[in-house]
Amino acid sequence: MDVVVPGQRPVTAQRRRLVIGSGSKFQPNDTLFARITPCLENGKIAQYRGVEPGFGSTEFFVLRAKPGIALPEYVFYFALNPELRAAAEKSMLGASGRQRAEISSLADFECEFPPLPMQRRIAGILSAYDELMENGQRRIRILETMARALYREWFVHFRFPGHEKLPRVASPLGDIPKGWTVKTVPDCVHVNPRVVVPRDGEKPFVPMRCLSNDSMLITDIESRAGNSGAKFQNGDTLFARITPCLENGKTGFVQFLPDADAVACGSTEFIVLRSHALTPEFVYCLARSVEFRGVAIKSMSGATGRQRVQEQCFDDFQIAQPPRPLLDQFSAIVAPSFRLIYKLHLQIQNLRRTRDLLLPRLLSGQIEVETI
Repeated sequence: MDVVVPGQRPVTAQRRRLVIGSGSKFQPNDTLFARITPCLENGKIAQYRGVEPGFGSTEFFVLRAKPGIALPEYVFYFALNPELRAAAEKSMLGASGRQRAEISSLADFECEFPPLPMQRRIAGILSAYDELMENGQRRIRILETMARALYREWFVHFRFPGHEKLPRVASPLGDIPKGWTVKTVPDCVHVNPRVVVPRDGEKPFVPMRCLSNDSMLITDIESRAGNSGAKFQNGDTLFARITPCLENGKTGFVQFLPDADAVACGSTEFIVLRSHALTPEFVYCLARSVEFRGVAIKSMSGATGRQRVQEQCFDDFQIAQPPRPLLDQFSAIVAPSFRLIYKLHLQIQNLRRTRDLLLPRLLSGQIEVETI
């Protein structure tokens, strides 16, 4: 379920497993429709783009086009229809927080599918928006991959510009370049820095679901009154401290606030990391590193299913701190990529809003396809 991103059409298999027990089974081009709260309300609906049959969460309804009656791409857009989703939400039953839609809500939903040529035309119009969004998402993935790769090349493997001219010296971390110093995380990073926020008025609020498993982006930000939860500013890194969010990779880079003084609040399950002797971009890449995450995961304690990172685990975690000119050179290269990632994200949001405005009008016939 966690790999389905609201508003994002394609989804592919993330790993291979032996099929044992229950689970949804689907074929390429089937539509996966989340049935459990809050995934249904959040819009977790996607089209499976694998090359072979797959299986997944029991919390999916699987929608498959009937040959000669419907096209797979049209079925996907039909699943996004607000009226269909509202019918599914209305049918939800079960304990609070674990309510599930009834399959009958979809089976009994009456609708009229247009002829196949009209379905193809409608799907083609809406697909144009999805293709632009997918292109933006590919660019985001490439930019982030490049930034993380440069971090590892320079600061893990020590292959930075001019490295061949610097001798290595012994340290508690092994041999490091001369001029670098071994520091603990608290020496270089403020962990959960104190920020005073007044209770009055509404502020941006980031629930855990807003963080991505594999990207710095923070999406679907809410607005809430009060000042409870984690507090953070632009340039901070949000690091999930609870299972399974940490293991899944939930980590975000804050750059959505209007200015340097603005403050947002968020889940109490975030650890906020703020640079004071490194750079914001370095801290984000550090938080994404296998070594940093491994220390955090090993420190987790608590009841099964609700284990949390003990932030004291970072007290003894050592890093090789580079000289300031090298840190500044790194950020000068990757900071524009960080900003472009956020700009592309805003463009994708605008495309999604436009598509979602067109979708119900095209499906209902309010907009004539021939006029577009």
